[in-house]
Amino acid sequence: MLRQKLYRVLLWTQGIYTFLTAAWPIIDIESFLFVTGYKTDIWLVKTVSILLLVISIVLLFSTPSFKQVNYQVALLALLVAIGMAYVDFYYSLNKTISKIYMADGFVEILFVVGWLIVLKKIPPRRDNIRR
Repeated sequence: MLRQKLYRVLLWTQGIYTFLTAAWPIIDIESFLFVTGYKTDIWLVKTVSILLLVISIVLLFSTPSFKQVNYQVALLALLVAIGMAYVDFYYSLNKTISKIYMADGFVEILFVVGWLIVLKKIPPRRDNIRR
């Protein structure tokens, strides 16, 4: 029961958080660049934003189906959070991107911890696995 509640909360919070942070550069690139620093490839910023918007929409549309933890959706959310945290910390520490990205990295780590708790001891459903 607690695991299902955490599952719903994580889907909702990560979905909204990712949606808002991904929509920001599309809606107002100037304020995004002001906060995060100059970027040479605006097209790449917007491409990543669109991909993250798609992921966030999948998470948000998965929220109503909370009767059972969906292993694939939880795995997607976990791997996105791991990937974003890696990029945030690795490239911030290498001075490729602004240190402000480490704030996002810490949020992503919280998502990682949450998803690991949700996924602990939950094997993938056999009927969803092709042999």
